[in-house]
Amino acid sequence: MLKRPVGMMEEPLRNLGVEVRSEGGRLPITVKGPVHGGESFVDGSLSSQFISGLLLALPLADRDTVLHIGELNSIPYIDMTLEVAKKFGIMIEHEDYRKFHIRGSQKYTPVEYSVEGDWSAASCILVAGAIAGEVTLTNLNPFSLQADVAILDALERAGAGIAMHSNCVTAGRRELRAFEFDATHCPDLFPALAALAAYCKGTTVIKGVSRLTHKESNRADALASEFDRMGIDIQTDEEFMKIRGGEVRGAVVNSHNDHRIAMATAVAALGATGKITIEGAEAVGKSYPSFWNDLDRIT
Repeated sequence: MLKRPVGMMEEPLRNLGVEVRSEGGRLPITVKGPVHGGESFVDGSLSSQFISGLLLALPLADRDTVLHIGELNSIPYIDMTLEVAKKFGIMIEHEDYRKFHIRGSQKYTPVEYSVEGDWSAASCILVAGAIAGEVTLTNLNPFSLQADVAILDALERAGAGIAMHSNCVTAGRRELRAFEFDATHCPDLFPALAALAAYCKGTTVIKGVSRLTHKESNRADALASEFDRMGIDIQTDEEFMKIRGGEVRGAVVNSHNDHRIAMATAVAALGATGKITIEGAEAVGKSYPSFWNDLDRIT
């Protein structure tokens, strides 16, 4: 995490009246408010998370704000942010996600709010069901604004058995086939998709590799390295990842201190011909501390 760039936050925050200092564009970062609003440009090519933070904070500024956004990726996460803010009484307008108009001096109004289940965490468990048997997950909204609900589309393209009832989703094992998928706006699905593709007949092609560099690891390199140890060939270029399905073999792999790499290699291990040992398996604690217990329940 200390290697993830934060320099793109500095100038926009300064333009909005915040004092900010980092270590050459890396953590630690020191921020002194309050934010006053105004006008600023924000690069959205690396991550939408900072933009979401601004959208939640700026309605409380003492002045109106105009945010100009360049090359925004992960648009579904911005839609989620806007929807949640609206439920709490905050109004934000935008022009095709390129310019956001945020009125200052707004107030958040308390409401009762039900938090959906996390499709990002669910993706690996659903892939586990598609690879190794059948699993049913509850509290998942199939009409969610979450970007990673797209795992349903990927599973269907791969030929997995999918059934939905109310807020329950079941994934079951069937003969799997290679598929094509655009993960540009849902890059967190890449590790789960790699595990799925390993069991698909043929070569799967996934678009959006450029989104993988600045994660907890360089996920394109980490996936290629660790799946190669398990006998699965992954080739990447600047935009596409190609995964040739085949026999997953026993191996010792490393999580690269990345929760999603740990989960993906664990799921890939379910149908392996030998034992797979994951070094750094505790990395799952970042987003899914009960992952190992849940995986144990379905295997």
